[in-house]
Amino acid sequence: MSVETWRNWAGNEKSVPARVVTPRSTEEVAAAVRAAAADGLAIRMPGTGHSFTGVALTDGVLLRPSGLTGVRSIDTATGLVTAEAGLPLWRLNQILAEHGLALANMGDIQEQTIAGASQTGTHGTGRDHAGLASQIAGLELVLADGSVVTCSATERPELFDAARVGLGALGVVTAITWRTVPSFLLCAREEPMAWDEVLGRVDELEADNEHFEFYWFPHSEGCLTKRNNRVEGPRDPLPKFKAWLDDEFISNKVFGVAQGLTRRMPSTIGPINGISAKLLGARTFTDTSHEVFTSSRTVRFKEQEYAIPREHLVPALREIRAAFDRRGWRISFPIEVRLLPAEDAWLSMAHDRRSAFIAVHVYHRNDHKAYFEGVEEILTAFEGRPHWGKMHTRDAAYLETVYPRFGDFTKLRDELDPDRLFRNAYLRRVFGA
Repeated sequence: MSVETWRNWAGNEKSVPARVVTPRSTEEVAAAVRAAAADGLAIRMPGTGHSFTGVALTDGVLLRPSGLTGVRSIDTATGLVTAEAGLPLWRLNQILAEHGLALANMGDIQEQTIAGASQTGTHGTGRDHAGLASQIAGLELVLADGSVVTCSATERPELFDAARVGLGALGVVTAITWRTVPSFLLCAREEPMAWDEVLGRVDELEADNEHFEFYWFPHSEGCLTKRNNRVEGPRDPLPKFKAWLDDEFISNKVFGVAQGLTRRMPSTIGPINGISAKLLGARTFTDTSHEVFTSSRTVRFKEQEYAIPREHLVPALREIRAAFDRRGWRISFPIEVRLLPAEDAWLSMAHDRRSAFIAVHVYHRNDHKAYFEGVEEILTAFEGRPHWGKMHTRDAAYLETVYPRFGDFTKLRDELDPDRLFRNAYLRRVFGA
């Protein structure tokens, strides 16, 4: 019997599976699923642990994804690329670049497996291009009965719309076909801006830029805005020392030291946040898309993120800011705001509505409860949908009120996995069974 403990990246979730299997083919996944069913054990395949919820946990059979990292096909004419579920996003980006291809939009972390990222609704920010779920052209899954199925917009379309953001509840995703685009350069323009200016110009900044996001540093007037737009070139990346200074030394090493200091001396939070907002100064550079979309993150944290209707963004942010004074929160991490067009995957946080994503963080050693619950109270009043991979307290009774296709998803789950082979405590909470 295995005594291996599986932990997520933030260290706030762990489980001890009964056994661990490393399948190296879809057929081996199917065999492991059938064996788990015969033994009465649940079965899950986690990614690299970058979810902050218990979505990946199991006390049954844990499938390591590291044996499923192959790229099955690349069609540069159509842009369709099929890769196995355990391939890390950073490696997919490298392979796509070698063939003159790219993902149209990404989040800011590329350490996840392609299945782990897509199953939890990883998104990024974009005016015209949506999240990972909207860039999927096909899926291969192993169902609870051990059968292998494929689905797309034309083949089992309901399963396709449900399973693109499926939380691993409908089957084990073993391969994904991506709809990629020709590789492109992004001009990144990063600029400090005051809170009132950002909120006053947010509609303009969204309309004028393909990818816009910003961070607000609590207890200060400072924001950092990021505008990324396609350009013909030439490539003009940051000088190596400047990139190291900004992205590794200041954003990780200095930021990490600051988190340790504010943990010991909370009175320093306000001044340090004010300095941080100014320290990350204006800069402009042009680089390959995935180099601009993604960043290194070495300071560990816990995170909660909600998607709300886009039109509610400014009032929601003002309410959160007011709550800092009202509730006495002392928070050292910036609040991140991203924007996305509507998506059609049933459980995408942006399903059927333009959405604003508001993410709050705390240092991984700090208590998050009062802060996260207070922000959650505000954002659920704005019809917020929690990110499936970020911390939240919502359950099925709430979620069915904000997802129009929630009942269709649970009905399909009942048909495909009536015995709940892919069960865990998190899925029981969010789906009610």
